[in-house]
Amino acid sequence: MFSIQQGIAASDGNTPGSHSYLFDDCEDLLNIRLAGEDTSAAFNTKDTPFAAFNQFRVYEPYTESGPSSVHPGDSHDDYERGGSHTSSKDEMNSLDSAAATGSSAGRLKRKRNAIPSVQSTQASSMSTAPTKHPVETTTSAPLRRLASLQLESPKVQSRTPRTIRLEEPVSSTPETPGSVGHRQNLFPSAYPQVVKKATAEPRARSSIPSSLRPEEFARQCIVAAYSSRLNPFALHHREYTLLREHISHAQVTIYLNIRNAILRLWTRNPLAYVTPVEAAGCAKETRYFALAQVAYGWLLRQGYINFGCVEVPNTAGSIPRLKAKGGKRKTVVVIGAGMSGLGCARHIEGLIAQFGHKWTDNGERPPKVVVLEGRHRIGGRVYSHELREQADADLPPGLRSTAEMGAQIVTGFEHGNPMNIIIRGQLALHYHALRDNTILYDHDGKIVDRDRDAMAEKLYNDILERASVYRHKPVPPPTVEGDRTLVYWGRDPTSENGVTIANLEDSGASVAVASAKQGKAKDSGLGSGPAGVEKLAGRAYLLTGTSSNTSASESAKAMGWSLKPGITANRSVDLEPSAKASCFPTLGQTMDVAIKQYQNLIHLTPSDMRLLNWHHANLEYANAVNVNQLSLGGWDQDIGNEFEGEHTEVIGGYQQVPRGLWQCPTVLDVRFDTKVAAIRYNRESEAGGLVECDDGQVFEADSIVCTSSLGVLKANSVTFDPPLPEWKQGAIDRLGFGLLNKVVLVYDKPFWEEDRDMFGLLNEAEVPDSIDPEHYCSRRGRFYMFWNCIKTSGKPVLIALMAGNAARATEASSNEELIEEVTARLSKVFAPAPVPRPSEAIITRWKKDPFARGSYSYVGPSSQPGDYDAMARPIGNLFFAGEATCGTHPATVHGAYLSGLRAASEVIESMLGPIDIPTPLVPSRVKQDPGTPTISGAKHGSDETNKKGSPGFKKAQDEDYEFSVLCAILHEIGERPLKPAKAGVNPFILFTKDHWEQCKAECEKTRSENSKAQKNEVRAAIGVMWRNASDQVKRPYLEAAENARDNTAASTEEFKLNVAKWDREAVRIRKEYITKNPRPTGANNGSASAPASEHASGRRYSGRRQS
Repeated sequence: MFSIQQGIAASDGNTPGSHSYLFDDCEDLLNIRLAGEDTSAAFNTKDTPFAAFNQFRVYEPYTESGPSSVHPGDSHDDYERGGSHTSSKDEMNSLDSAAATGSSAGRLKRKRNAIPSVQSTQASSMSTAPTKHPVETTTSAPLRRLASLQLESPKVQSRTPRTIRLEEPVSSTPETPGSVGHRQNLFPSAYPQVVKKATAEPRARSSIPSSLRPEEFARQCIVAAYSSRLNPFALHHREYTLLREHISHAQVTIYLNIRNAILRLWTRNPLAYVTPVEAAGCAKETRYFALAQVAYGWLLRQGYINFGCVEVPNTAGSIPRLKAKGGKRKTVVVIGAGMSGLGCARHIEGLIAQFGHKWTDNGERPPKVVVLEGRHRIGGRVYSHELREQADADLPPGLRSTAEMGAQIVTGFEHGNPMNIIIRGQLALHYHALRDNTILYDHDGKIVDRDRDAMAEKLYNDILERASVYRHKPVPPPTVEGDRTLVYWGRDPTSENGVTIANLEDSGASVAVASAKQGKAKDSGLGSGPAGVEKLAGRAYLLTGTSSNTSASESAKAMGWSLKPGITANRSVDLEPSAKASCFPTLGQTMDVAIKQYQNLIHLTPSDMRLLNWHHANLEYANAVNVNQLSLGGWDQDIGNEFEGEHTEVIGGYQQVPRGLWQCPTVLDVRFDTKVAAIRYNRESEAGGLVECDDGQVFEADSIVCTSSLGVLKANSVTFDPPLPEWKQGAIDRLGFGLLNKVVLVYDKPFWEEDRDMFGLLNEAEVPDSIDPEHYCSRRGRFYMFWNCIKTSGKPVLIALMAGNAARATEASSNEELIEEVTARLSKVFAPAPVPRPSEAIITRWKKDPFARGSYSYVGPSSQPGDYDAMARPIGNLFFAGEATCGTHPATVHGAYLSGLRAASEVIESMLGPIDIPTPLVPSRVKQDPGTPTISGAKHGSDETNKKGSPGFKKAQDEDYEFSVLCAILHEIGERPLKPAKAGVNPFILFTKDHWEQCKAECEKTRSENSKAQKNEVRAAIGVMWRNASDQVKRPYLEAAENARDNTAASTEEFKLNVAKWDREAVRIRKEYITKNPRPTGANNGSASAPASEHASGRRYSGRRQS
């Protein structure tokens, strides 16, 4: 898979991880072995300690001796050194100080309950995970492992996990005494530790902060749903299937409010698990507790909460001798320790712990989970290879210089990416945000004109849109939408009467149905991404769906192209014959037809053709295959599911993520060097199966999860007994498995622009200066893009991408040929500066890796719309996971992880059965409910509130009317303008930010070796520096502060004008509404003349703050 050229002797084939397919036989360039047991000398670890990973083993060398994992009852294995991580003595004691240093301490210190968290006697710069109740003061091994990830602030430009809002109170929910606590150490025996069940009774509204206005709480709940890939206004189709026979249409809104509130608890602090008591506290009445528990159970099983590297409670109790059942302990075998396998195993273990009592109450021991991995490492296609030279790396302490052999980019943290929870919320890894500053160089090394580049990109987008007309139209799964207005304001419906959704649908009544694509983030004021964004690409291609309605000549003219003489404004391109010429049309062929027809309308030069084919190569990078092998109708079947936000790279290696899943909070049982040869499963889920390995080992399994790549399944590397059914094998055969390779180049000094994250190279056609698209097919992806990895590796590193046909040519090319070619190409670009040969080079060949057989899946020409779903469907006790089983996010790391969560849910359901739903799920309202106050202070259902004409009834009627008035105002003119925040720019603070590191370094020069300057010492020194600075030095900071004050003043004046206009319009709308809709008889008219601004700001709804 890899070919590594470095300056020492060739690698020993017996080195761990050094299989015969890893290296070429060429001897002109030298090789180095992969990380083995003797690599510590090469890294000079005696002089450069990496204490941060002594526990976590992110870069620990593998050894052949000792067990491959930690089993319950075992002590630390050879991979895990003793002791806890020790870092700087300076602890961050406040959220403000954490924000100032750019660390995640502020986030980790927060907790849902007001009970103090565990404190380590040897604290790292990050606090440990919060606990639910007071515990012993000794820090647990899992918490120490988690703490070992918390590194010091980066010295390079990077991003760290954002802290939770500083202005909010530390506790977001009232203290819940007696709630279930975290496990505090590794299991001391082969049987899991018992955690007592909670004895506290749940209380309605206990998880709804009384300090938050109802509309703000509702906004946070809506954002939490979007951040979990769920529509806050509609049921997920699996929720719909679960609930349609149990709740009415009105109760859908109640369920959504509870579900979104539970998600709010999780997303605001993913280091603390959500408890059933907290979930029940999201209900506003005690009779909704069952509804809350169903929502909690569904979110938990499906992996929307309590997933990742979070420590969860173990509810398994002791088994009385009379109830104990004989027989072997059930076993779940997960094949593959990539992102999907580790994510699946971690979530299964978490679910087994949280549902442990279901087994022990039945006299059974909870099942165990075993992961089988053929390689001598974890991560699968996420592999951060360590560079040979580690000295002088510009990285945060504890990190090593690595290069990404496989997955590299986190494609946006926002709108539901689970990597946001794991990377930023739990592991607190450093990451670098990529800047959209790509520059293109022509094949001769000259910079491509930016205007011409922009025109070519617009033309490419136009052609892509015209081809997208022929995409398959997906059928959205059935679901039901709640009352959007009530969800938006966080209110429950006043009336719940009605038949169930199933009865409504069976009777033919109209039910509000929402498609899976509805409910975009823009509904909550969040920025939403474009309708179609190419996954994983260096540039995004926006599919707005408008070009197909405009003639090609008009579109070309609008882009800036000049039409050829005689071309009329209504001339267009006709792709119908190409799209219908074959039973399996491809995207590339159709787009090439469009390019040829555009050549009849506008003058496209060879330079333009090179630009268009560079974009073809970019699309081939995203799909790991030549565009001529992509299905025209289904190549972008995952469109609309893209995440949002900046694309980022993990500093120090993406492999820290799978290693975190392996290690935290407890070590998964991973058996390395265990290659699976055969899977003998049973199509009846109640029966067990066998997993046979090449070395003769046989594992008995009650459930088997296969996470092998699609390439391995296509190669029939694993024998299935009985053979896979036709519907499964057909999907395997039809879907494609593509290839992307990389050429990693390490230099002593950078000769490129260090602040530019990427640059591209255009390739010449096979026939020079050709305008025929077919002449560019074989070479356009050759070194088409270079990633600048200085910020993430700490070394001068370039990674060149080989996409499309070039990726396959890499497998057959010699190392010397590739190095010579790339050096010649770079020499043209950066002439007259000399470009040296790299001091180290790594060339990937993923097709030769027997555990991958390629890079990631794509939609081939003969693929059918349901193939990804067929790949995911289980067969008896055999389950499937991996990026090729995730139709919504294929070919991505997060897609692989999500597939693991889905498979874990299926495994648990096969063992425990579906979620138990009581009947009735929502009891009828009773006359007296002593536990829950209403908005008027009376009891729900009491005579005082329900009796017509009573003060409580009048007040409720009045508030409902005022709410309808406010909705009318907001519907027409929107929310009242918000007063702009004060700039608060202090010139000294600006000066401090720019000079902190410099002043800190100066202070440390006067201290003893390995002694760091204290914060107060640095602050004092900067104060002296500011006072002694000349006027010329101070002037930019004073001017910046003055400009900020001027801008604030201007914004304030504009706000006053806008708010006065809004108030006038609100008064007008209010009067018109009251005229058309008179106030109900008997309602209180005291607020009839109240200004609309009071209602919009929530001041009139003080009685509803708990709604």
